Amino acid sequence: MVHERDVRLGDGRVLRAYDAGPDAASTLVLVWHHGSPQTGAPLDPVVAAAAARGIRLISYARPSYGGSSPNPGRDVASAAADVAAVADAFSVDRFAAMGASGGAPHALAGAALEPVRVRAVVSIAGIAPFTEAFDWFAGMRSPDALRAALDGREARARFAETEEFDPEQFLPADYAALEGEWVSLGTDVGRSDAFGPDGLIDDDVAFTSPWGFDLEQVTAPVLLVQGEGDRVVPRTHAAWMLSRLPNARLWMRLDDGHVSVLGTVPDAMDWLLERAR
Repeated sequence: MVHERDVRLGDGRVLRAYDAGPDAASTLVLVWHHGSPQTGAPLDPVVAAAAARGIRLISYARPSYGGSSPNPGRDVASAAADVAAVADAFSVDRFAAMGASGGAPHALAGAALEPVRVRAVVSIAGIAPFTEAFDWFAGMRSPDALRAALDGREARARFAETEEFDPEQFLPADYAALEGEWVSLGTDVGRSDAFGPDGLIDDDVAFTSPWGFDLEQVTAPVLLVQGEGDRVVPRTHAAWMLSRLPNARLWMRLDDGHVSVLGTVPDAMDWLLERAR
């Protein structure tokens, strides 16, 4: 059973948070960082994989998503304090982090800025910090939203007024995943529409702005999982992060795209359990 609660922060904001159990005595507590856009509610395959392994699963909605208060001007680093507050609310000291797509940078933020608390991190299809060290946009099927974000929040908000989903961003394997095991992902993305575009806008601006920490600060073990055919976040992002993170390894999935790569979640949880032991 998933327990939902609102966590009130010292600055008056509220974060919508979820505890999917199984219990406080679990071998591992895992904080799930949702993609962009989603509501923050834990997805069925993630809940099932965690329960099968005795992992206590916690998740929360980032600011302006899924019932959480806005946090104007937030950067990626701000997620570290937010997730620490959520963990405190659930009486959790140490935990691992797993983030998919837009959630992955925020999972890394916690490891960089709360190094005593974050035991290990899994980044699935995660975007890299904006850099001119390589062509950051190369391989993205539809980079216009992020290009607009590079010009600031006002430009990204204007783009949102006419933004449309490009179906060519996904491989056939991605659509098969969305019609099968990961149908709850598509449903949750649809539910996120009710909360407006601000969460996604703020995410994109944060991704293309200074993150507030360096990848070199992440000393915890990191597993990067990347689909070779990903047209949303290209493989070059994972390869570049691998060269910067001090204690990282990369699983490159040759037949996967941006969604189908989520099929690695159970194996990634096993990897985290090995680190915990």
